Amino acid sequence: MPCSSLKTDARMRQTDIYLGLGSNLGDRHTLLLQAIECLVQRVGPLVRCSSFIESEPWGFASEHPFLNAVVLMQTSLTPRQLLETTQQIERELGRTEKTASVSDGTPTYHDRPIDIDILLYGDTTVDEPDLQIPHPKMAERPFVMEPLREVQTPVGRVF
Repeated sequence: MPCSSLKTDARMRQTDIYLGLGSNLGDRHTLLLQAIECLVQRVGPLVRCSSFIESEPWGFASEHPFLNAVVLMQTSLTPRQLLETTQQIERELGRTEKTASVSDGTPTYHDRPIDIDILLYGDTTVDEPDLQIPHPKMAERPFVMEPLREVQTPVGRVF
């Protein structure tokens, strides 16, 4: 397993966070499970996980469909620490490049073994060049909103 165990201090304030997960390369199901395991080890306890749903690539053409999920977790990490942690997990699970913007600011998406997006961080709003919370495009993406609704209700899988 590529993730080492790092404990969070339970005495610190825990914030509910929602993360979107996606994979369209390799063993997508296993990669999502590995990402969740890494997140639990480094971010904090898993409260709920949505069903895994398959979706077509969004924002780019690819013959590889995505497998997506949303997790509700608790963390004592700051939004910046959470971003750094999720990006490290992505790298460890094989992601070699991030979504980039071309000169007009339009994002360029590509196939990837794992993608972890911060959707919501409690009631916190962040607007920085590399970190926006709430995620600015989540409402446009059914593959995010469907599993997000699932974990926001008590019928999601509870851990």
